Amino acid sequence: MGKGKKIEMQIKRIIIHWSAGTYYPTQHEKQCYHYLVDKNGKIYSGIYKPEDNINCQDGIYAAHTGGGNTGSIGVAMCAMAGFKNNFYCGDYPITVAQFESCMKLCAQLCQKYSIEINPSNVMTHYEFGQKNPKTSSFGKIDIIFLPPYSWIPKDDIGSFIRSKIRWYKQKYFGG
Repeated sequence: MGKGKKIEMQIKRIIIHWSAGTYYPTQHEKQCYHYLVDKNGKIYSGIYKPEDNINCQDGIYAAHTGGGNTGSIGVAMCAMAGFKNNFYCGDYPITVAQFESCMKLCAQLCQKYSIEINPSNVMTHYEFGQKNPKTSSFGKIDIIFLPPYSWIPKDDIGSFIRSKIRWYKQKYFGG
């Protein structure tokens, strides 16, 4: 690498999605995300491990977030096919069991990979796109609405998610 600072590549963040599909993961979705959560809260592993996203230049990684895959774990709730707006979520709205299981999983991942729970390290795909308007993630709508918690405004969902993940991390890992 030459003289100077060594660049250390690592898992640095979690990006949370809805799959825009049905309640169970498809083979294609397993290629895109590291973990998927079905309507009952069951967790499925994707084809790629989070460590595969440390270096995405080899083409062997989960491509879940345009412009943000390197160093990122992709977690998706299998839901929201047919979503049009807050008044019509289609036939597969996110369930409470699914959401809570996803938040607990994210807490476990934060613990395992020493990821600090803040807006730079734990975010929705929507938030990533808003922070990175020159990427293909700009304009993505996952997650702009949580059917089980419909009173939460779009721009507060990320904060709500991070507070849930902090709660699970405190409950199960003491901090």
